[in-house]
Amino acid sequence: MEAKVSANRPRAELVRLPRSFYQPSAETVARELLGHWLIRNTPDGLCGGAIVETEAYVTGDAACHAFGGETKRNRVMWGPPGYCYVYFIYGNHWCVNVVCRPAGVAEAVLIRAVEPMFGIEAMRARRPVAKPHELMNGPGKLCAAMDIGRGLNGVDLCDANSPLFFARNRAIKTFRQGRGPITTTARIGITRAASLPLRFYLAGSDYVSRRGGAREIGEDRDSLIPPSI
Repeated sequence: MEAKVSANRPRAELVRLPRSFYQPSAETVARELLGHWLIRNTPDGLCGGAIVETEAYVTGDAACHAFGGETKRNRVMWGPPGYCYVYFIYGNHWCVNVVCRPAGVAEAVLIRAVEPMFGIEAMRARRPVAKPHELMNGPGKLCAAMDIGRGLNGVDLCDANSPLFFARNRAIKTFRQGRGPITTTARIGITRAASLPLRFYLAGSDYVSRRGGAREIGEDRDSLIPPSI
């Protein structure tokens, strides 16, 4: 599915999602992020695209990094909301998350897949792939393509000068309708709390990391969520 958004969209048109967007539970935020943009500001210019797959990690969730309490690694998860939590996994990949809930309540949303729309040439130079849909169809892949690493851990995503931010897609309803329905499944690649229905994706996007299959829980046939902003 070809992106219709210009890769040269002026930075001034990219309006950051406000901190209030991240105040609800990670489960709510994970669904509402679908269709909005994840944008990285690099020396090569802006890059990124529309979020098409997320996972929520919530209070009392054994798979959540904060489940055992606050540590040096997960400190940013404890708030305030709207900050970036980046961690290393499998000794090879970075993963990017946004912190949710008020300070003192540690929840986060993992960004699992992005449909590339901005700075595609620069992202493909960082992560060459034979098939376009494989550029950002996984959390480690999108971090490699967008140059997201440890240096962005703790970044305020709502700050006007942040090198990474979530931007409002003004055509969110149209985008969700075109890429829907929204599908809910259990999360991928975990063993603890593996049955919780906390993974969300736009089933019509070619950039989703994996389809629901046997673990699929349901679909929102309207493929629309009332936007927070």
